[in-house]
Amino acid sequence: MADSGDRFHVATDVHDHVVVLRPVGEIDIATVTAFRAALWAAPARPVLRVDLSGVRLLSAAGVRALVAAHLRVRARGGELVLVDPDPVVSRVLRVTGLHRVLPVRESARPPELLACAA
Repeated sequence: MADSGDRFHVATDVHDHVVVLRPVGEIDIATVTAFRAALWAAPARPVLRVDLSGVRLLSAAGVRALVAAHLRVRARGGELVLVDPDPVVSRVLRVTGLHRVLPVRESARPPELLACAA
């Protein structure tokens, strides 16, 4: 069995008013502990932005981690925002109703990047 670190990691960028987490890989039972740890370790800022563009799979464990992080961030007066989910992840957000609880946004990407993605 491969180490979960081989198939999942989270990059963190801290700015004045926002913390951006960029998980990459699959968020499932094997990796959710690392994902949850990154969510909890994020410094307190008004906005916690989770860029889901690199996430290929979001399991129920990942959904639970996002809900718990949302409640934690909201309790301190902040907002958790999901950005650029992959179509498979976007479907999970819709099926679970999480898109009604958390804002899901598309980032403004430069036109040259959009052309490359097509």
